[in-house]
Amino acid sequence: MSNKDWTGGFRSVVGCLGASSLSAGEREENDFYATDPIAAEWLINLENLDKNIWECACGQGHLAKVFEEHGYNVKATDLIDRGYGQGGVNFLTCNEKFDGDIITNPPYKYAESFIQHALSLVPNGNRVCMLLKVQFLEGKGRKDLFALYPPRYVYVSSSRIKHGVNGDFSRANSMLAIAWYVWEKGYHGDTIIRWFN
Repeated sequence: MSNKDWTGGFRSVVGCLGASSLSAGEREENDFYATDPIAAEWLINLENLDKNIWECACGQGHLAKVFEEHGYNVKATDLIDRGYGQGGVNFLTCNEKFDGDIITNPPYKYAESFIQHALSLVPNGNRVCMLLKVQFLEGKGRKDLFALYPPRYVYVSSSRIKHGVNGDFSRANSMLAIAWYVWEKGYHGDTIIRWFN
């Protein structure tokens, strides 16, 4: 009888952490992993959001619809037309300023670009909120990002969340450890980490 409380090896560990480089299959085209709408409910309870929200990688509207139901004015765009919001909009090439908060679960491989670009579009005092894996906190390259643009808050969810593969939650084969990273434009203090759930 083994004294181990788990079995598996390196691949099991990194797969559980959500490492995309060692996932069991190919990444979805255009990195579309839909977000459980509960994530938007959580953010509404955590932050006093601006009445104007731009969901700039809206997918099928899983987050944006929740914001709309709560009375926010939502601008919803995506690079791909998935039947919700305005398709064909490449957020990273948009240069029009936005008077509100920018909130999304960005394509993970472009997360840093989304953060920096969103911060360039909102006025001082407004927020950029990105739903990202907890492990986004690590990495030498991101250390520079966080030094230049420290998030005001990182809200770590004590419960894991499913992401729907191409919008299909029945195909979600893992639960990810996630956090809401909240930047307030113009903030240069220390990052506060809070846990919820």
